[in-house]
Amino acid sequence: MSDKPQYLTVKEAAKVLGVNPETLRRWDNIGKLKTKRHPMNNYRIYDPVEVEALRKSILGGKTQ
Repeated sequence: MSDKPQYLTVKEAAKVLGVNPETLRRWDNIGKLKTKRHPMNNYRIYDPVEVEALRKSILGGKTQ
């Protein structure tokens, strides 16, 4: 089994991207970073691969 999570919560994705969780909610509403919904509680969840791709595009090749 992999150590990588299958999905990230709003809080976790916001931390990876260095933004406020409310920013992620706005990005979802405008289509910048689409979310999926958890089947049990309908919370927003994020694909770690998509979050990492957005992080790289925001940084523009810079490393942290």
